[in-house]
Amino acid sequence: MEVEKIMQDLAKKHPGESEFLQAVEEVLHSIKDVYNQHPEFEKAKIIERIVEPERVIMFRVPWTDDKGEVHVNIGYRVQFNSAIGPYKGGLRFHPSVNLSIMKFLGFEQTFKNALTTLPMGGGKGGSDFAPRGRSSAEIMRFCQSFMSELYRHIGPDIDVPAGDIGVGTREIGYLFGMYKKLTRHWEGVLTGKGMEWGGSNIRPEATGYGALYFVNQMMQTHNLDLKGKTVAVSGFGNVAWGAVQKATELGAKVVTISGPDGYIYDPAGIAGEKNDYMLELRSSGNDICAPYAEKFAGSKFVAGKKPWEVKADIYLTCATQNELNGEDADMILANKPLCVAEVSNMGCTAEAVTKFIAAKQLFAPGKAVNAGGVATSGLEMTQNSIRLHWSAAEVDENLHKIMHSIHEQCVKYGREADGYIDYVKGANVAGFMKVANAMMAQGVV
Repeated sequence: MEVEKIMQDLAKKHPGESEFLQAVEEVLHSIKDVYNQHPEFEKAKIIERIVEPERVIMFRVPWTDDKGEVHVNIGYRVQFNSAIGPYKGGLRFHPSVNLSIMKFLGFEQTFKNALTTLPMGGGKGGSDFAPRGRSSAEIMRFCQSFMSELYRHIGPDIDVPAGDIGVGTREIGYLFGMYKKLTRHWEGVLTGKGMEWGGSNIRPEATGYGALYFVNQMMQTHNLDLKGKTVAVSGFGNVAWGAVQKATELGAKVVTISGPDGYIYDPAGIAGEKNDYMLELRSSGNDICAPYAEKFAGSKFVAGKKPWEVKADIYLTCATQNELNGEDADMILANKPLCVAEVSNMGCTAEAVTKFIAAKQLFAPGKAVNAGGVATSGLEMTQNSIRLHWSAAEVDENLHKIMHSIHEQCVKYGREADGYIDYVKGANVAGFMKVANAMMAQGVV
């Protein structure tokens, strides 16, 4: 496999889709050696097929605001790969949403879902609609318009969307209600539902919880202990909240959170009431974290900067893609951390990842460390299918097992001759091999 030629051809087909091309290139470099050991993959053109989505659905979403003004947004659903199960992946409502981001997320989701051991393919969707600042009535009308097109393309055995940035339980409720009205079916077609109507325990915090289970196992594998360590976290949404809560439970001290306005540094640690306040901030409608410093004495707000300049033992990206760049990586490496983990999807730029790997830094890639969210969504699908509701302890036990399995797969395929575990390579190879073998078994389709 010639990665450069494949990337040149892909860039010609998909010009300007930088996020998608970045995600593909990372995977291709990781799997190159193992791919070249399987000439049957080359003959079946597995790479050429796996980097193209099976289906891209784009549609307009007209809706009316509270003043009677008509707006039109773009809706997307990228059904990337169904070799190992129905398409599974979230819906993102945010002004930054475009086709490149949807394809990058769908591509990543394919391999992340393969790592979970659950039968789920990869997909992603969303819209450039901005829920922030809109009334619940406006959000409801938008969701109903969005679902009036999407319902044709999804189903419990076809494609099962979930929530993502801008899509929480409220939005899932409006989407599900419209799906049920249009199809007259009550079925587990969406995950992230409310507890009263088919949702799963610990789903909101699952990504953060799973990330800390993975990080804890990474550290134990390297004879390190999470207890007593300081943790720098970015973001202050559900993912960050879950990560902060679980890190604290495991004995670490989280000292930062962040927003678009800057970051909070709290040397006393963010726990208990402080962690709960993160959810109040998020639900307030103001996408800023500065009020934290006004509420809690001893903490400070640093405007316009990211938390990566703070000295810590562990760094967790919990906000969005490419939030940690090469310069940030240099700052972090200068602090000689024990671990860095992409809890957000592709939270690090390619340059940052390269620097971490070159420095033999203990580094966990997003498709492995943040798989707890989609894994718990898969567990919600299971509960819906068998018409049962599991306790929080049962869901948490299953999440533990899944994250343990993902870590084992990364170690199996990522351990190098000198003993260093390249978790990026391990995650990519493990996910790729499962999907590629399934594609081979199903013929050229």
